[in-house]
This record gives sequence, structure tokens and C-alpha cells, in this order.
Amino acid sequence: MEIISKVKCHGGLLYRCKHMSQAVGNLEMKFSVYMPASAVVSPEKLVPQVYWLSGLTCTDENFVTKAGAFKKANELNLSLVIPDTSPRGANLPNETDSWDFGAGAGFYLNATQEPWSKHYRMYDYITKELFSLVNSNFNLDPLRCSVSGHSMGGHGAITIGLKNPQQYKSISAFAPICNPINVPWGKKAFTGYLGTDESTWKEYDSVELTKAYTGPNRHILIDQGSADSFLANQLKPETLQEACAHTGGKVTADVRMQPDYDHSYYFITTFIDEHLEFHAKHLH
Repeated sequence: MEIISKVKCHGGLLYRCKHMSQAVGNLEMKFSVYMPASAVVSPEKLVPQVYWLSGLTCTDENFVTKAGAFKKANELNLSLVIPDTSPRGANLPNETDSWDFGAGAGFYLNATQEPWSKHYRMYDYITKELFSLVNSNFNLDPLRCSVSGHSMGGHGAITIGLKNPQQYKSISAFAPICNPINVPWGKKAFTGYLGTDESTWKEYDSVELTKAYTGPNRHILIDQGSADSFLANQLKPETLQEACAHTGGKVTADVRMQPDYDHSYYFITTFIDEHLEFHAKHLH
């Protein structure tokens, strides 16, 4: 791992890093880590970590520059780990032809279809390789970890959190793609990455994972803007609410419909502090 840059922010330090990733087929990956002031002053003390998974077209830098999360993260003594949304530089056919598939649109799954299966393994990258890398290079507590995200990243946060309840203590999301197997974004991505057998899609669908969930009780915080242009056609939070209603309390989702907010980072920056406070309650 190589540190590209290090800047002070709200008393803590923001690192941007790069490394060669085996999980995505030996390509260079970049990510950011924010360490609160307490971790800088006392490097022997381990701090809890919140992963942020970004949406379509984003890199780690969108959240870093737009979310305004670092002041509250420092106050709450939380580290933030911010990965990219897909492999970069695979140079696959049609990889950059559309904004909702390929580069910038990894969907936080492990692709099984050629030519994507060698590189598009973001599920393993996030949950295994990056997790091990940051915990080996920063004074993070591997036993106190949570996950959040936006849109495609909200889908990633919920699915990863439900599939790994011992690794991630809490889950939250902004405008997540809740039922990708039944919406255009998800159908396009899952067909390309996973193939035409729709039964294989269910392991990366929040609604289906909720229906099948047998782990410890999970409570998911979700904020959704009522003026989001993708709400009815792509996001469908009501499908997750309905699935939760049939789990006997095993999975609950607090879907907060926020009047007049859209799908942008203006929406995220308005409520990010509340999400960090939600995770801090589970991590401290």
C-alpha cells in the first residue's frame, strides 16, 4: 500500500491510498481513509470504522469532497473508509460505454460471467481484501465496523451488511436500490455480471436477503428524498419495508422519507451526521 496524499481535516487526517489488488485481478485500486484526531494523537488506540460505499459513476473522491462528514466523524471518534465503486484499468470491451454498467458501476458483487469475472469482484474486495488491508495499516478496530452507502452503494451496504452480520455491526443507506432484481439498473447489471439465471441474482438483492435472513436482529436506517427522480422506477424502498414486515422483527428498516430532497450529495450532506450518530451508538 502506498499513501498518495495526507491532509489534516477537522483535527484528524485524511489519507488517500493506492495498492495492487488481487481481488480485482491485479489492478491498482485507490481508496480514502479518514482517521479522527484521537487516533492521530494516540496511535496505540484502535478506533471503530464506518465504510462508505458510493453510487454509480463515483470514485472515493465524491464522498470525500461533497459529503461534509469529517467534522462529525472526528467528534464521534469514528474512522471512515471510502473505497472506489469498481475496478479501474481492466480495459474490457464495452467497459466504459455506459454509466450504469462497467467502470464506476461494480454493484458490490462478484461477477461470474466473462469477461467480467476476473476483475469485477467488488464484494470480495470490500469485505475481505480492503478490510484486511486497512486494518493492517491503520489503527482500526476490526471488531467495530459498520457500513453505509448511497444508491448503488446503499444496495451494497445493505446486502453486505445482511450477508456479514458478524463483521458489520450496523447498516444505513441513502436512497438505496432496494430490489435490484426487479428494476432496470439491477436487471442490466445482474444480467451482465451474473448471467441470465435470475435465481443467482437473489444473493445480491436486499429484499431477497431480508426474506431469507436468519442472523442476529438487524435495524437498518434509510433516508430517501421524496423528490428523487429515481424513487419510483429504480429505488423502491417500499419493497424492503414489505419484506421486513414479514421477518418477525428479525430485520427492521426505518425508512425516513425526507420531503423535497433529491438524489444528490446536497441530500447526503444534510443527513450524514445523523447516520454517523446512528453507527456510533452501535460501535462505542
